[in-house]
Formats: sequence, structure tokens, C-alpha cells
Amino acid sequence: MRPATGKTLFNACGISKSFPGVQALSAVDFDLKRGEVHALVGENGAGKSTLVHIIAGLQSPDSGRMHIEGKTYEPRGKADAEAHGIKTVCQELNLIPNLTVAENIFIERLPGRLGFVDYRKLNRAARDVMGRVGLEGVQPDMPVGFLGVGQQQMVEIAAALSSGMTHKGPMTDCRILALDEPTASLTDREIELLLARIAELKAEGVGIIYISHRIEEVIRVADRVTVLRDGKVVSTCPAGQSSVNDIIFRMVGRDLEHEHLRHSSTMGPVALRVVGLSVGQRVRNVCFEVRRGEILGAAGLVGSGRTEAMRAVFGADRADAGQVYLYESSEPANIRRPRDAVRNGIALLTEDRKEQGLLLSLAVRANISLARLNDVSRFGWMDVTRERSMAGRYIETLSVRCSSCEQDVRELSGGNQQKVVIAKWMYRNCDILIFDEPTRGIDVGAKFEIYHMLAELAQKGKAIVFVSSDLKELMAVCDRIMVMSAGRVAGTFDRGRWSREEIMSAAFSGYMGV
Repeated sequence: MRPATGKTLFNACGISKSFPGVQALSAVDFDLKRGEVHALVGENGAGKSTLVHIIAGLQSPDSGRMHIEGKTYEPRGKADAEAHGIKTVCQELNLIPNLTVAENIFIERLPGRLGFVDYRKLNRAARDVMGRVGLEGVQPDMPVGFLGVGQQQMVEIAAALSSGMTHKGPMTDCRILALDEPTASLTDREIELLLARIAELKAEGVGIIYISHRIEEVIRVADRVTVLRDGKVVSTCPAGQSSVNDIIFRMVGRDLEHEHLRHSSTMGPVALRVVGLSVGQRVRNVCFEVRRGEILGAAGLVGSGRTEAMRAVFGADRADAGQVYLYESSEPANIRRPRDAVRNGIALLTEDRKEQGLLLSLAVRANISLARLNDVSRFGWMDVTRERSMAGRYIETLSVRCSSCEQDVRELSGGNQQKVVIAKWMYRNCDILIFDEPTRGIDVGAKFEIYHMLAELAQKGKAIVFVSSDLKELMAVCDRIMVMSAGRVAGTFDRGRWSREEIMSAAFSGYMGV
């Protein structure tokens, strides 16, 4: 085991990087010591991911220098960075859906015998790694594409944390591990397992770059915190010398401590009622309802069936049984596909924005208008002037950071991409809005903007279902919280009549025979 000496492992001096219309980094200095967790925090677009991408060899800086243990470091790509002992878990998943969990974990070091993959040995090694990050309930031979985003995130982390292993045991050390929003879709238990593994890596002398929008988590896990704003370093200080509010103030330039999250709720009639919804073993006899003007939270562990239930309501997945009733109708709605749901006034903001919410090769304006093309076209031809005007309004309303509405959406930061998806459904003006992890990977300032947006939509009479792995935000925003466990509804709690302990107990109940 390599001891943590505290000596400088990595340093970057004067790193600058620009993209069309955006100065992502401006003369950034950053260093990392052995056995240290150095956190990078800032709003979306502050430059955190860009700096990590440069360190990981995914992008080249316009200027500046980098050194590893005093030696010049100029990576020619990801493989070169990994050869220097640098491993990265990026904010966006980088898995191959058709391959198994085990194959994804050991993709570059598969055990072989006589020219064939030794799957018995591969799966045995994968189970060991998966157990370290809390993936005991997932089979190593299961295709990754069958897993939810949270479980896929754990697979990605498992692959990174196994970078110093082969199916035979330890191999070349990982010297620097960069984690970009590693806990964004994880449950509390999974976060605890990850933080325990990080502590082990620290003791081995691994330097860890940690990006997270969960400031309480940053203060807990980090030794030092560097705050970026508009591509520049605002401050670097020991984590123990800053409070949550201090860091947020440096990030956003204003105090969010007294922001009001709760809306004045005036409930209307039932807008959505779901009865006996079942999808295989993933969703079993789920029943719930949400009223106009109400925000209904959906809590539960990763794999509890929250996302699968919402996809079935939206027609994205075929239900085996159950009915969906809309707007107090006595007849069930005929929703067989997403098009039917949208026509009935239902919108679904998916948890995987890149794969299911955006067309990355198109401009911001085109993505916003996707759900309502008839309004920006005439006789089959796009009215680009009208589309630009419409997109401009939503860009301003949601504070989307982009060079213009013509910028390709794939060039935006993760949080700004999420805002574009939200703008799309706001433009469609649906009455029932299902938001699945809308704040995943979004900075604290943008989170508050989305919370206020949800409150405003509820005040306008929209019925909102808010799926989140962050129990704190559900308790701050929602009128009621429905808890799912092992595919079933384990309980529903009203505001003022819930506690964190009761909700977590319900979330675990389906796995404990309760």
C-alpha cells in the first residue's frame, strides 16, 4: 500500500480554454497532493468539467502547463492520460449498453483462455468489485442497458475504482482519480459506500479530484475546495474552514440561504390517477394520483421502480396491467406510446437527457421547439424567425448559458442542457408534468431556479410529479411524497406529517420483508 505523503502529485498553471463564444477557463491554477481529495465547485459552465477533461486528456488547453510529480505532462489523449495513472469518471455515462456489467467494468482487460473470454473468471472478479460499491443486487452478466441511470453510474464508478485491478489481482496503480458528479443519481447508502472507498484510496496515496454540486458532501469528503466562477479561480481553501453558505456565496455571488422553496399551494381537481400499474417485476400494482396545483414527490432507492412507473404512464414502456385516468374522466386514457401522452397533455422530462431528451447535433432553438413544431412552421416549412424569437424567450427565462440559440446543444454544460429540455416541455404547455431527476448534475444556483420554476408551474395549475434521489429537495419542494420500494408504493406522506426516518424506512421496506 502506498502511503499518503502529502507531496504535490499534480499541478496546472495558467490553464486557459475557449469554445465558440465562450471562455471556459481563464489562467486557472490548480494542484493536487498525494492522498488528498481536492474538490472543484462552481455553477454549471464555471469550467469544472472542462478542467477535468484537460487533465484526463479529453481536451487540449489553449495555453498553460501541467506537471505530474514535477515532470511535464502533455497528454495526447485519454489512453495517454491513463498510462500516466489518471482515471476519470465523467458526468455523462460512457458505457456500452449491449455489453454486460462485467464486460463494461473490465472492458480493456478481459480474462481470456485459448482466444475466448473466460466469463466465469470475469464474472467472479466483477462481483468482487461490484460488492465494494453496493451493486450486490445486480448480476454481472446483466446488460448495462437494462439498468437505470443510478445503477449505471455505480457501474462506471466500479470500473474506475477497479482500474488498479485485473481479474488476477492488482496491476498498475491509479495515481489520480477524477470524479465528476459521482453521486448525482445515487442513494444515501450507495454514497456511503463510495465515500468509504474514497477514504481507502486516500490512505493508499491516490489523489482525488472531486466535482459535486452537493456542498455538504464536498465539505465532508474534501481536504481542500477550489471555487470556480466564469472560468476563473475565485478561491482555494481548506474544506473545514468554510461553511456551506460561504461556498455557495463564492460560487454564485449571492446568498441563497433564505430563498423560499415552498409555494403557496391551492389544490384543484385530480389531473392524473394511476390504478394498478404493473410492468413485469419492476413495477407492481402501483396506484397514485396528483392534483392540479400539486407537486407530488416520488422517492425510493435506485431500482425501486420510480422511473419505470413514470415511463409506463408516459407510454414509453408498455404496461402489463393498469389504467391511467386523466382530468377526472371515468374512462381510462388510451396511452400506448409517448405521442398519445403528449396529445393528452402529459410531458416527461427523462433522467437521461442526452439519450432521451435532446438531439445533440441540433441547435438550442431546434431542441426547444421539438415538442411543438406546428407552432413554428407554416405549410410544412419552418419559420426560423419565429423559432428564434420563441427560443430567445425561454433562454432568457431559464438563464440558459449559450452563445446564441444557434449553438449546438451538445456544446452546452450538463446543467444548461437540462434547462433546454425543461424549456421544450414548458413551450409545449402540458398540464401534467413528470420531472425525472430534473436537478441531476445541476449546480446549486440552477437548482433553486428549477425549484422556483416548479412552484410557479404549480401555482398556474399544473400537476407535477417530481422524481428525485435527493430526499432533502423533495421535502423542501413537494406537497406529498410517494415512496416506492421494490416496485411497489410503500407509503405516501403529506407535508407536515413526514420525517426523513419514516420515508427512508418505507424506501427499504420492500427489501426487508416488511
